[in-house]
Amino acid sequence: MTRHLISSADLTRDDVEAILETAASMHDVQRREVKKVPTLRGRTIINFFFEDSTRTRSSFEIAGKWMSADTINLSAKGSSTSKGESLRDSVATINAMAVDALVIRHNQSGACRQVAGWVGASVINAGDGTHEHPTQALLDAYTMRANLGDLTGRHVVIVGDLAHSRVFRSNVLTLATLGARVTVVAPPTLMPAGIAAWSAADGFATSWDLDAVLADDPPDVLMMLRVQRERMSGGYFPTPREYTIGYGLTRPRLAALLAARPEALIMHPGPMNRGLEISAEAADSPNSVILDQVSAGVAVRMAVLYHLLVGEATSGGYAA
Repeated sequence: MTRHLISSADLTRDDVEAILETAASMHDVQRREVKKVPTLRGRTIINFFFEDSTRTRSSFEIAGKWMSADTINLSAKGSSTSKGESLRDSVATINAMAVDALVIRHNQSGACRQVAGWVGASVINAGDGTHEHPTQALLDAYTMRANLGDLTGRHVVIVGDLAHSRVFRSNVLTLATLGARVTVVAPPTLMPAGIAAWSAADGFATSWDLDAVLADDPPDVLMMLRVQRERMSGGYFPTPREYTIGYGLTRPRLAALLAARPEALIMHPGPMNRGLEISAEAADSPNSVILDQVSAGVAVRMAVLYHLLVGEATSGGYAA
């Protein structure tokens, strides 16, 4: 791996495999009574979040603390950025304190790559605008592999608000790296601009018809995405009910999918809009691995921190 994790495109298959293998070891730490290893003792990690987060922020904080790092959380509201300080000056100030890693979530696409050019610390993209969220894609891949094994040739369908989803962008890259087949489904108004050229280049399929996709090629994994109404300034669909009828994982759709593919996994990166993009029956189904994704998030982020801050510098693996 390089010194930073900004995009899923930065990772080779060997990189992804190494992270997921390390994450399996880190997952064992979660099952212990005492959840602590000394791997990052003496290291300092700053989680700097300019957007609200529950899962990502808390899992990065837990990951750092379980690896014995000094972990500090900052938010834009409680920092000098609320007084008008620029992003560059804010991260330069933090960098001057000799921290080892900056985990950043920002509402502007490309912000994390800019920061990586300004600081000496390792930078991890925890979500930048509508661009990418690489650790989410890694934990999704980890969850899929834990349940399905090798993903080569497996069919993954990603449904929902693609126009505003950084999770979708990172997932299509990571899943392609691991050899999976990906189909993305959304209404025309929620398809990203230029997706035809992108899908041709990266080898994933697109569709506006969810029912046809589920019937013609039942997926091994059905991932529903949150409708990001906070990023919408216009009428992307007539009503919430019409969106659910066309693109929600309703009870009848779930039944049809499981009749065709009984072992299909139901996934969602969270937070969920129950009753909009996913029904309660689907979210709480035995086929749902949504909470498995949350659990995997800590292990995967531990693995990412390990590879960025320790990596091949040690010969004996992480210190248990």
